[in-house]
Amino acid sequence: MSTPFHTQIADGIAELIINRPPVNALDSRSQLELAQEIDRLGTLDEVRVIVLRSEGRGFCAGVDIKELDANPDLIVVVNHANYETFRAVHRNPRPVIVAVHGFVLGGGIGIAGAADIIVASECATFGVPEVDRGAMGGAAHLQRMFPVQKVRHMYFTGEAITATEAYRLGAVEKLVKSKDELREAALVIARKIAAKSPAMIAIAKESLNGVEDGNLEDKYRWEQGFTLQAYLHPESAETRRAFVEKRDAKF
Repeated sequence: MSTPFHTQIADGIAELIINRPPVNALDSRSQLELAQEIDRLGTLDEVRVIVLRSEGRGFCAGVDIKELDANPDLIVVVNHANYETFRAVHRNPRPVIVAVHGFVLGGGIGIAGAADIIVASECATFGVPEVDRGAMGGAAHLQRMFPVQKVRHMYFTGEAITATEAYRLGAVEKLVKSKDELREAALVIARKIAAKSPAMIAIAKESLNGVEDGNLEDKYRWEQGFTLQAYLHPESAETRRAFVEKRDAKF
């Protein structure tokens, strides 16, 4: 299996690029390695800002459902890996810009919702299909992006929203026409941040995290308790089996 992501650093900007075909769904090991790399980048003096983006059809389809279907006992490991990834983005001492295209689902929402700034191409869609996969999780991060009622509608229906709508609601800072424009749009913002005092930016990020409404990581831990409850329900296994078999779930 090819490396699920790679990093390049230039002019104070670290670009972390996810590339795990076909849909950038990350298994538990890849997710934990991603968290470790984000943490590492935050310790490097030559890094002043991080840009996280993806290759392929979409930004990130979340966890690898096929891995969980084949190994149900991995749920605790997967939960831990998700937590660490989102925490690494949100608590990173460097600002994190997430540049998204195509599908932004499940764990992709967690990464985007944990970020400081989101840039999107018009082809991007944001969704939380957790209910249809027999799980929970990510609402705390989604509520950093969208109003409460919009989040609940997305959760209960499983319906995604477009990048244009996300931009209208204020979640997306910059909207570009195509994926080809996405990297440069993110780098334009990154260069402005990289030119600032690293010490002042670090202080600013810690301060801004501290004045948020509640503790994001604690709220996500609360959700993960319900993720485990949902996962252990018999209907949860049916949702995953139906997904793998590409059929409608039966309840």
